[in-house]
Amino acid sequence: MSILVELNDLREVATQQAQVVYLLTVSDDARPHAVAITAYIGETMITCEAGRRSCANASIRPAVSLLWPPARPDDYSLIVDGEASVDGSTMQITPLHAVRHRPAPGGGSDCAPLTLGSDQ
Repeated sequence: MSILVELNDLREVATQQAQVVYLLTVSDDARPHAVAITAYIGETMITCEAGRRSCANASIRPAVSLLWPPARPDDYSLIVDGEASVDGSTMQITPLHAVRHRPAPGGGSDCAPLTLGSDQ
C-alpha cells in the first residue's frame, strides 16, 4: 500500500511513534552504528545533534536511516532513509524514502510504504 506523504505529513506520522529516535550510520568496517537522538522535522530537512562517531560516519557515507519505534507493540515502526550532511555536531538529513513497518501476524513483514512528495 502506498500513501503519498509530504514532509509535513511525515512530521505528523512521527508524532504518533515512540518518543525515542534512532540514527543509523555505517562505520569504517561496514558495521551499523545506532544511537538514540532527538530529531527535528523541518520544512525540507530532518535535523539532529549527533556524536563524533555518527558525524564521522555520515561525513564519509552520507546514506543514513532514522528509526522511530512503535508507540504500542502491535503498531508500526517508522523508518526514514535519507542523505545526510554534517556541520560540526549538527546533521541535516534530506528524507528520500519512508516506510511504516511491523511484523506480520504469522511471520514475515507487514510494510506500508510512504511515498514522499518528490517520489511520485
